[in-house]
Amino acid sequence: MKRGFYTIMTAQFFSSLADNALFVAAIELLRSQGEPRWQAAALVPLFALFYVLLAPFVGAFADAKPKGQVMFISNAIKVVGCLLMLVGVHPLLAYTLVGLGAAAYSPAKYGILTELLPPSQLVKANGWIEGLTIASIILGVLLGGQLVAPWVSGMLLAIDLPGVNTGIDHPAEAAIAALVAIYALAAWFNLRIPLSGVTPRPMPKNPLALLPDFWRCNMRLWRDHLGQISLSTTTLFWGVSGNLRYIVLAWAGAALGYSTTQASSLVGVVALGTAVGAVVASMRMRLDQATRVMPLGIAMGVLVIGMNFIDNVWVAAPFLVLLGGLGGFLVVPMNALLQHRGHNLMGAGRSIAVQNFNEQACILFLGAAYSASTAAGVSSMLAITAFGLVVSGFMWVIMKWHQYNLRTHPHELERLMEIARRDDLHG
Repeated sequence: MKRGFYTIMTAQFFSSLADNALFVAAIELLRSQGEPRWQAAALVPLFALFYVLLAPFVGAFADAKPKGQVMFISNAIKVVGCLLMLVGVHPLLAYTLVGLGAAAYSPAKYGILTELLPPSQLVKANGWIEGLTIASIILGVLLGGQLVAPWVSGMLLAIDLPGVNTGIDHPAEAAIAALVAIYALAAWFNLRIPLSGVTPRPMPKNPLALLPDFWRCNMRLWRDHLGQISLSTTTLFWGVSGNLRYIVLAWAGAALGYSTTQASSLVGVVALGTAVGAVVASMRMRLDQATRVMPLGIAMGVLVIGMNFIDNVWVAAPFLVLLGGLGGFLVVPMNALLQHRGHNLMGAGRSIAVQNFNEQACILFLGAAYSASTAAGVSSMLAITAFGLVVSGFMWVIMKWHQYNLRTHPHELERLMEIARRDDLHG
């Protein structure tokens, strides 16, 4: 791997670490303020909101500037969102702004991989990026849980700056203040990401001109006979996984009677399994083998439903590791294949923005449905069953779609697979 790849990984680790710790701190902040339970569930779709609304623009923005600079700006936006929480802005609004930073960050983070690396290294790079991202989810959720725990928050609240009244009086506020420093560290690494050598594509003078361009890019990827399969798979995976993070927290409280700090450890257990699956996939899978992992999506949906029958933590922990492991092994080769096709069809930043639009729209839709069901009093157990059925059912449909493509467009698929096998044909 090129040296710049490790700088990217380090920057991504600290930014994602802070993102996931902030999620737990925001939930605790809402609870400390006595807000209704549906607002905590609404954090997930609101974080995804700008991924959807700004998808036509953030990809072009990522392609118009050096990727490290884009990532630095994005982390600065996240810091502003944290500071707004500390000055009394409603947590839902402030957390939505953090989502804006994340929406701008993602096309640059993934797009630079296709600029720096050939196809033969994309699966490996995605495995390490996803593995490290999942590790940051594990540590981030655990960190957030510990930062709002009485003994850690007590030490943070005891820190006093002479002559300065910070107005930080609650454990969740102390946790958020500590996370600002982690975002700043990620931004420092962003400034040290090397230039990839790819010539930037300037944005048009009229930003609205990007709307038809984004629509064309979106349709181009959906019409590609490999792009449509990888895009639909990753869209489904992230739509469910993005909401599963909160669902596991709610399930741990209902089935096991866990507090926020205790339940955060089980979210980390799922992420641990995903990290292992991602790393194993990076070592065993090649880009042209990506479509073979689709049956794991059906198995993953069945396991999600199985959560309803677990009420013992000693059974829950290995079960959740297995659930995460299947997801990690599924998403890494599919993600790499999607990046490869997108890079060849339209350029790195735009293709990642299309990917984010579809995946985050799925998160937004499913998250809004879950929030609405929570507000209506539907139990977390019923919601888990619905999520599992969605995963298995739609994954089966995607498999049948790919089989149809193999029967009706065999020569086209063989040509696309040949491009995936050879580094000299990478666009």
